[in-house]
Amino acid sequence: MSSFSANKPARAPERPWFSSGPTSKRPGWSVQALTSAPVGRSNRSKVTVGRLNQAIDLTRSILQIPTDYQVLVMPASDTGAFEAAMWNLLGQRKVQLLAFESFGQLWADDAVSHLKLDCEVLSAPYGQLPDLSRIDPQADLVFPWNGTTSGVRVPNSDFLDGHEGLVLCDATSAAFCMELPWQKLDVATFSFQKALGGEAGFGVLVLSPKAIERLNSWESGRPIPKVLRLKAKGAADMKVIGGDAINTYSFLVIEDYLDALRWASLEGGLEGLINRCNHNFSVLREWVEATSWIDFVAEATDTRSTTSVCLKFVDPLVQSQPAEVQAKLAAKMASLLEIEGVAFDINGYRAAPPGLRIWCGCTVEADDIDSLLPWLEWAYAEALQSVLAAA
Repeated sequence: MSSFSANKPARAPERPWFSSGPTSKRPGWSVQALTSAPVGRSNRSKVTVGRLNQAIDLTRSILQIPTDYQVLVMPASDTGAFEAAMWNLLGQRKVQLLAFESFGQLWADDAVSHLKLDCEVLSAPYGQLPDLSRIDPQADLVFPWNGTTSGVRVPNSDFLDGHEGLVLCDATSAAFCMELPWQKLDVATFSFQKALGGEAGFGVLVLSPKAIERLNSWESGRPIPKVLRLKAKGAADMKVIGGDAINTYSFLVIEDYLDALRWASLEGGLEGLINRCNHNFSVLREWVEATSWIDFVAEATDTRSTTSVCLKFVDPLVQSQPAEVQAKLAAKMASLLEIEGVAFDINGYRAAPPGLRIWCGCTVEADDIDSLLPWLEWAYAEALQSVLAAA
């Protein structure tokens, strides 16, 4: 039995929302932010179309998306946006997919089993990146910028230099928190619920002129459901790509996204949001580096996510236990913290190494992360005793 112990802290986070999706609402949010939503109106009315266009324009402005790129809102969150890109754009040439966490693996499984593409999957275990030197610049490339379930991100965009195929990037836990090299990306997707703590159900799809050209010049021949369809009469559907609704939006969700975007502007735009995120991460990083029983899942320093921070147990006593015991330890810690009302939903992803996952994105406050850390010490001591006693 470990002799580690900790007292229950006196101070708790004011905002205990550290889930990696949906993420914390912006500081100061209340349901009153939605009172101006044009509910009960047609999605074709001037006021609702205006709301949607305003959200698209603010997204473009804050993320510094080039003016010749198209920005559109898609159903089914980031998943729907990325599936639409894959089903409409891939198949003309060989495809390479980077799988280093669950969503990268999901896109790889779709490419192999459902789209049945000529493809190569470059895989790596949790904590690592695939060998980026194996990327073929002639191939279309599919990858997540930030592995939400592994806490591993690409360190920079150097591996995309001179890439000739299309580059499809799932940026759902990177957008608004990390710089994205738009001139090197032909597709980028993200969701309101991860990016800025918005309500769920819709995703954003960004398309480069090169991606639009692929839509106009190549036909996959495969049937594509209406809610994923980006073409009409053999060419890019510029009504949809220009922001028209594929199906009916929830304007409560759009109003919530607009509220988050306005807050982002007041925080200094992209630079301010990245600074917030980096500061949050630095608070957590200093604690991890000073704590003997926990470490990052990401093995290389420059690949550690600053948003979905994934942590694993490195206490030799815990590591000597079977994986199911370690998983019970993480679940017990998360349960204790939720009961105390100091941290919600911080258990690690089910397929990742047993541990914790703490969202450090831009809508989180650094003071709340700082307040959380003593509670992690307390929960570890409490959970370790009960789980090992039952093992």
